[in-house]
Amino acid sequence: MKAKNCLIFGGSGQIGRNLIRKLTKNNYRVTVVTRNIHQKSYIIKTQANAGYINIVEANIFDEKKIRELFKKTDICINLIGILFEQKKGNTFKNIHSVFPSLLSKLCKKYNLKHLIHLSALGINNAVDSDYAKSKLEGENNVLKNFPLATILRPSIVYSVDDNFTTNFMTLLSRLPVFPLYYKGKTKFSPIHCSDLTDIIHHVISKNIYSKIIECVGPETISFKKLLEKLLLLIGKKRILIAFPLPVAEFSARLFEMLPNPLITRDQLRLLKYDNIASGKYKTNSDIGIPSVKFFDDEVKKYCYMWREGGQFSTGKYVPDDLKNKTS
Repeated sequence: MKAKNCLIFGGSGQIGRNLIRKLTKNNYRVTVVTRNIHQKSYIIKTQANAGYINIVEANIFDEKKIRELFKKTDICINLIGILFEQKKGNTFKNIHSVFPSLLSKLCKKYNLKHLIHLSALGINNAVDSDYAKSKLEGENNVLKNFPLATILRPSIVYSVDDNFTTNFMTLLSRLPVFPLYYKGKTKFSPIHCSDLTDIIHHVISKNIYSKIIECVGPETISFKKLLEKLLLLIGKKRILIAFPLPVAEFSARLFEMLPNPLITRDQLRLLKYDNIASGKYKTNSDIGIPSVKFFDDEVKKYCYMWREGGQFSTGKYVPDDLKNKTS
Protein backbone atom coordinates (compact mmCIF):
# COMPACT_ATOMS: atom_id res chain seq x y z
CA MET A 1 0.00 0.00 0.00
CA LYS A 2 1.35 3.41 -0.97
CA ALA A 3 2.17 5.57 2.06
CA LYS A 4 0.10 8.71 2.44
CA ASN A 5 1.84 11.99 3.16
CA CYS A 6 0.89 14.02 6.25
CA LEU A 7 1.91 17.61 6.88
CA ILE A 8 1.95 18.45 10.60
CA PHE A 9 2.15 21.87 12.20
CA GLY A 10 2.95 21.72 15.92
CA GLY A 11 4.75 18.39 15.80
CA SER A 12 7.21 19.02 18.64
CA GLY A 13 4.60 19.19 21.43
CA GLN A 14 3.26 16.28 23.48
CA ILE A 15 0.42 15.57 21.03
CA GLY A 16 2.63 16.00 17.97
CA ARG A 17 5.32 13.59 19.17
CA ASN A 18 2.79 10.90 20.02
CA LEU A 19 1.00 11.44 16.72
CA ILE A 20 4.18 11.17 14.66
CA ARG A 21 4.93 7.78 16.24
CA LYS A 22 1.37 6.62 15.66
CA LEU A 23 1.21 7.67 12.01
CA THR A 24 4.64 6.48 10.93
CA LYS A 25 4.04 3.06 12.49
CA ASN A 26 0.95 2.86 10.28
CA ASN A 27 2.80 3.61 7.03
CA TYR A 28 2.25 7.38 6.83
CA ARG A 29 5.10 9.64 5.77
CA VAL A 30 5.23 12.77 7.87
CA THR A 31 6.56 16.26 7.22
CA VAL A 32 6.85 18.38 10.36
CA VAL A 33 7.14 22.15 10.24
CA THR A 34 9.09 23.80 13.06
CA ARG A 35 10.21 27.41 13.55
CA ASN A 36 13.54 26.39 15.09
CA ILE A 37 15.08 23.25 13.65
CA HIS A 38 18.16 23.48 15.90
CA GLN A 39 16.09 23.33 19.10
CA LYS A 40 13.35 20.96 17.97
CA SER A 41 14.78 18.57 15.38
CA TYR A 42 16.59 16.37 17.91
CA ILE A 43 13.23 15.71 19.56
CA ILE A 44 11.22 15.25 16.38
CA LYS A 45 13.61 13.05 14.38
CA THR A 46 13.73 10.40 17.12
CA GLN A 47 9.96 9.80 16.86
CA ALA A 48 10.11 7.76 13.63
CA ASN A 49 12.34 5.58 11.49
CA ALA A 50 14.50 7.22 8.84
CA GLY A 51 12.61 7.73 5.59
CA TYR A 52 9.27 8.28 7.28
CA ILE A 53 9.90 11.77 8.67
CA ASN A 54 11.01 15.05 7.15
CA ILE A 55 11.63 18.21 9.20
CA VAL A 56 11.27 21.65 7.64
CA GLU A 57 12.21 24.93 9.31
CA ALA A 58 9.80 27.73 8.47
CA ASN A 59 7.87 30.63 9.90
CA ILE A 60 4.28 29.40 9.90
CA PHE A 61 3.16 32.70 8.38
CA ASP A 62 5.66 32.48 5.51
CA GLU A 63 3.02 31.55 2.96
CA LYS A 64 5.48 31.34 0.08
CA LYS A 65 7.57 28.68 1.84
CA ILE A 66 4.82 26.57 3.35
CA ARG A 67 2.83 26.68 0.11
CA GLU A 68 5.44 24.39 -1.47
CA LEU A 69 4.77 21.77 1.21
CA PHE A 70 1.09 21.52 0.28
CA LYS A 71 1.99 20.44 -3.24
CA LYS A 72 3.46 17.20 -1.89
CA THR A 73 1.00 16.17 0.80
CA ASP A 74 -2.39 14.46 1.14
CA ILE A 75 -3.39 15.41 4.68
CA CYS A 76 -2.74 18.50 6.80
CA ILE A 77 -2.89 18.40 10.61
CA ASN A 78 -2.79 21.58 12.67
CA LEU A 79 -1.88 21.12 16.34
CA ILE A 80 -0.61 24.65 17.02
CA GLY A 81 -2.15 26.53 19.93
CA ILE A 82 -1.16 28.80 22.81
CA LEU A 83 -2.57 29.17 26.33
CA PHE A 84 -1.49 32.78 26.83
CA GLU A 85 -0.42 35.61 24.57
CA GLN A 86 3.19 36.62 24.10
CA LYS A 87 5.06 39.26 22.15
CA LYS A 88 6.36 38.90 18.57
CA GLY A 89 2.97 38.14 17.05
CA ASN A 90 2.06 35.21 19.31
CA THR A 91 -1.46 36.47 19.87
CA PHE A 92 -4.64 34.41 20.14
CA LYS A 93 -5.96 35.95 16.92
CA ASN A 94 -2.82 35.21 14.90
CA ILE A 95 -2.29 31.66 16.15
CA HIS A 96 -5.89 30.47 16.57
CA SER A 97 -7.69 32.37 13.81
CA VAL A 98 -5.42 33.82 11.12
CA PHE A 99 -3.10 30.82 10.79
CA PRO A 100 -5.86 28.15 10.55
CA SER A 101 -7.53 30.34 7.92
CA LEU A 102 -4.31 30.34 5.90
CA LEU A 103 -3.94 26.55 6.17
CA SER A 104 -7.53 25.88 5.13
CA LYS A 105 -7.19 28.10 2.05
CA LEU A 106 -4.05 26.24 0.99
CA CYS A 107 -5.77 22.89 1.57
CA LYS A 108 -8.54 23.96 -0.79
CA LYS A 109 -6.16 25.37 -3.39
CA TYR A 110 -4.11 22.17 -3.59
CA ASN A 111 -7.07 19.77 -3.23
CA LEU A 112 -5.90 17.98 -0.11
CA LYS A 113 -7.86 14.94 0.98
CA HIS A 114 -8.27 16.09 4.56
CA LEU A 115 -7.55 18.80 7.13
CA ILE A 116 -7.55 17.97 10.85
CA HIS A 117 -7.70 21.05 13.05
CA LEU A 118 -7.23 20.81 16.81
CA SER A 119 -9.43 23.24 18.72
CA ALA A 120 -10.66 23.11 22.33
CA LEU A 121 -13.68 21.93 24.29
CA GLY A 122 -16.14 24.35 25.87
CA ILE A 123 -15.40 27.37 23.69
CA ASN A 124 -19.03 27.95 22.70
CA ASN A 125 -20.02 28.98 26.21
CA ALA A 126 -16.92 30.96 27.20
CA VAL A 127 -18.06 34.18 25.53
CA ASP A 128 -15.91 36.40 27.79
CA SER A 129 -12.62 34.60 27.06
CA ASP A 130 -10.32 35.92 24.32
CA TYR A 131 -8.82 32.43 24.01
CA ALA A 132 -12.21 30.84 23.39
CA LYS A 133 -13.34 33.55 20.96
CA SER A 134 -10.17 33.16 18.89
CA LYS A 135 -10.56 29.36 18.83
CA LEU A 136 -14.17 29.66 17.69
CA GLU A 137 -13.28 32.17 15.01
CA GLY A 138 -10.53 29.84 13.79
CA GLU A 139 -12.98 26.94 13.53
CA ASN A 140 -15.39 29.06 11.50
CA ASN A 141 -12.62 30.15 9.15
CA VAL A 142 -11.47 26.57 8.62
CA LEU A 143 -14.94 25.22 7.83
CA LYS A 144 -15.73 28.17 5.55
CA ASN A 145 -12.56 27.72 3.51
CA PHE A 146 -12.37 23.91 3.55
CA PRO A 147 -15.75 22.31 4.36
CA LEU A 148 -14.26 18.79 4.41
CA ALA A 149 -12.14 19.67 7.44
CA THR A 150 -12.63 17.87 10.75
CA ILE A 151 -12.46 19.94 13.94
CA LEU A 152 -11.38 18.07 17.07
CA ARG A 153 -12.26 19.63 20.44
CA PRO A 154 -10.38 17.87 23.24
CA SER A 155 -10.81 18.41 26.94
CA ILE A 156 -7.58 18.68 28.98
CA VAL A 157 -4.91 16.52 27.35
CA TYR A 158 -2.49 14.92 29.77
CA SER A 159 0.59 12.67 29.71
CA VAL A 160 4.08 12.51 31.17
CA ASP A 161 5.05 15.29 28.72
CA ASP A 162 2.17 17.66 29.48
CA ASN A 163 2.18 21.11 31.07
CA PHE A 164 -0.89 20.35 33.17
CA THR A 165 -0.46 17.44 35.57
CA THR A 166 3.31 17.95 35.75
CA ASN A 167 3.01 21.63 36.67
CA PHE A 168 0.30 20.98 39.23
CA MET A 169 2.26 18.16 40.88
CA THR A 170 5.30 20.43 41.05
CA LEU A 171 3.29 23.20 42.72
CA LEU A 172 1.44 20.84 45.04
CA SER A 173 4.73 19.32 46.18
CA ARG A 174 6.12 22.76 47.07
CA LEU A 175 3.21 24.90 48.30
CA PRO A 176 1.55 24.24 51.68
CA VAL A 177 -1.65 25.95 50.50
CA PHE A 178 -3.21 25.79 47.05
CA PRO A 179 -5.99 27.99 45.64
CA LEU A 180 -9.34 26.66 44.43
CA TYR A 181 -10.90 28.82 41.76
CA TYR A 182 -14.71 28.87 41.63
CA LYS A 183 -14.65 26.55 44.66
CA GLY A 184 -13.12 23.83 42.51
CA LYS A 185 -16.46 22.93 40.95
CA THR A 186 -15.44 23.23 37.29
CA LYS A 187 -15.75 19.85 35.58
CA PHE A 188 -13.27 18.29 33.16
CA SER A 189 -13.11 15.13 31.06
CA PRO A 190 -9.32 14.70 30.82
CA ILE A 191 -8.17 12.65 27.85
CA HIS A 192 -4.82 10.90 27.67
CA CYS A 193 -2.56 11.99 24.83
CA SER A 194 -2.39 8.51 23.30
CA ASP A 195 -6.20 8.27 23.26
CA LEU A 196 -6.33 11.57 21.36
CA THR A 197 -3.75 10.46 18.82
CA ASP A 198 -5.74 7.23 18.33
CA ILE A 199 -8.75 9.42 17.50
CA ILE A 200 -6.76 11.48 14.99
CA HIS A 201 -5.46 8.32 13.29
CA HIS A 202 -8.99 6.86 13.23
CA VAL A 203 -10.39 10.02 11.62
CA ILE A 204 -7.72 9.92 8.92
CA SER A 205 -7.72 6.19 8.22
CA LYS A 206 -11.51 5.90 8.14
CA ASN A 207 -12.01 9.12 6.16
CA ILE A 208 -14.32 10.65 8.76
CA TYR A 209 -15.52 14.11 7.84
CA SER A 210 -17.78 14.90 10.79
CA LYS A 211 -17.26 18.63 11.09
CA ILE A 212 -16.86 18.87 14.87
CA ILE A 213 -15.95 16.03 17.23
CA GLU A 214 -15.66 16.50 21.00
CA CYS A 215 -12.81 14.40 22.39
CA VAL A 216 -13.27 13.39 26.02
CA GLY A 217 -11.84 10.88 28.43
CA PRO A 218 -13.82 8.07 30.11
CA GLU A 219 -14.56 10.04 33.31
CA THR A 220 -15.70 13.46 34.53
CA ILE A 221 -13.63 15.03 37.31
CA SER A 222 -14.09 18.34 39.14
CA PHE A 223 -11.10 20.63 39.56
CA LYS A 224 -11.06 20.03 43.30
CA LYS A 225 -11.26 16.25 42.88
CA LEU A 226 -8.50 16.38 40.29
CA LEU A 227 -6.19 18.17 42.75
CA GLU A 228 -7.08 15.67 45.46
CA LYS A 229 -6.21 12.81 43.13
CA LEU A 230 -2.82 14.35 42.35
CA LEU A 231 -2.12 14.90 46.06
CA LEU A 232 -2.94 11.27 46.80
CA LEU A 233 -0.73 10.09 43.95
CA ILE A 234 2.31 12.07 45.13
CA GLY A 235 1.66 11.29 48.79
CA LYS A 236 1.16 14.89 49.96
CA LYS A 237 -1.33 16.64 52.21
CA ARG A 238 -2.12 20.22 51.31
CA ILE A 239 -4.76 22.79 52.25
CA LEU A 240 -7.06 23.65 49.33
CA ILE A 241 -8.61 27.08 49.83
CA ALA A 242 -11.42 28.59 47.75
CA PHE A 243 -10.22 31.99 46.51
CA PRO A 244 -12.77 34.85 46.29
CA LEU A 245 -12.97 36.07 42.69
CA PRO A 246 -11.35 39.50 43.34
CA VAL A 247 -8.38 37.81 45.04
CA ALA A 248 -8.13 35.27 42.21
CA GLU A 249 -8.12 38.05 39.61
CA PHE A 250 -5.44 39.95 41.50
CA SER A 251 -3.24 36.86 41.78
CA ALA A 252 -3.75 36.11 38.06
CA ARG A 253 -2.68 39.65 37.23
CA LEU A 254 0.55 39.05 39.17
CA PHE A 255 1.14 35.68 37.51
CA GLU A 256 0.85 37.34 34.09
CA MET A 257 4.14 39.09 34.78
CA LEU A 258 5.97 35.76 34.68
CA PRO A 259 7.35 34.26 31.43
CA ASN A 260 5.16 31.16 31.89
CA PRO A 261 2.25 32.19 34.14
CA LEU A 262 0.46 29.58 36.24
CA ILE A 263 -2.82 31.25 35.37
CA THR A 264 -3.91 34.39 33.54
CA ARG A 265 -7.06 36.46 33.88
CA ASP A 266 -8.30 35.02 30.59
CA GLN A 267 -7.72 31.46 31.80
CA LEU A 268 -9.50 32.37 35.03
CA ARG A 269 -12.55 33.37 32.98
CA LEU A 270 -12.33 30.04 31.14
CA LEU A 271 -12.47 28.18 34.45
CA LYS A 272 -16.04 29.37 34.98
CA TYR A 273 -17.19 26.93 32.33
CA ASP A 274 -17.25 23.14 32.44
CA ASN A 275 -14.87 21.40 30.07
CA ILE A 276 -17.02 18.37 29.27
CA ALA A 277 -19.02 17.09 26.30
CA SER A 278 -21.83 19.51 25.41
CA GLY A 279 -24.18 16.97 23.84
CA LYS A 280 -24.48 19.20 20.75
CA TYR A 281 -21.82 17.42 18.70
CA LYS A 282 -20.53 13.91 18.13
CA THR A 283 -17.94 12.62 20.57
CA ASN A 284 -15.07 10.23 19.95
CA SER A 285 -17.26 7.42 21.30
CA ASP A 286 -19.90 8.25 18.68
CA ILE A 287 -17.40 7.71 15.87
CA GLY A 288 -16.31 4.36 17.32
CA ILE A 289 -13.13 5.23 19.20
CA PRO A 290 -13.90 5.68 22.92
CA SER A 291 -11.15 6.69 25.33
CA VAL A 292 -9.81 3.80 27.35
CA LYS A 293 -7.24 5.33 29.69
CA PHE A 294 -8.23 6.53 33.16
CA PHE A 295 -6.61 9.49 34.87
CA ASP A 296 -5.42 7.75 38.05
CA ASP A 297 -3.96 4.75 36.19
CA GLU A 298 -1.94 6.86 33.77
CA VAL A 299 -0.67 9.57 36.13
CA LYS A 300 0.38 6.82 38.54
CA LYS A 301 2.98 5.75 35.95
CA TYR A 302 4.96 8.98 36.24
CA CYS A 303 3.87 10.62 39.52
CA TYR A 304 6.79 8.98 41.37
CA MET A 305 8.96 11.88 40.15
CA TRP A 306 7.14 14.08 42.67
CA ARG A 307 7.09 11.59 45.55
CA GLU A 308 9.58 11.50 48.40
CA GLY A 309 12.19 8.96 47.36
CA GLY A 310 11.15 9.07 43.71
CA GLN A 311 10.70 5.72 41.98
CA PHE A 312 12.08 3.98 45.08
CA SER A 313 9.45 5.54 47.34
CA THR A 314 8.06 3.14 49.92
CA GLY A 315 4.72 4.91 49.82
CA LYS A 316 1.97 2.87 48.26
CA TYR A 317 -0.71 4.24 46.02
CA VAL A 318 -4.18 3.47 47.33
CA PRO A 319 -7.17 3.91 44.97
CA ASP A 320 -10.06 6.02 46.24
CA ASP A 321 -12.52 3.16 46.46
CA LEU A 322 -10.09 0.98 48.41
CA LYS A 323 -9.08 3.87 50.63
CA ASN A 324 -12.71 4.50 51.57
CA LYS A 325 -13.18 0.85 52.49
CA THR A 326 -10.16 0.77 54.73
CA SER A 327 -10.68 4.12 56.49
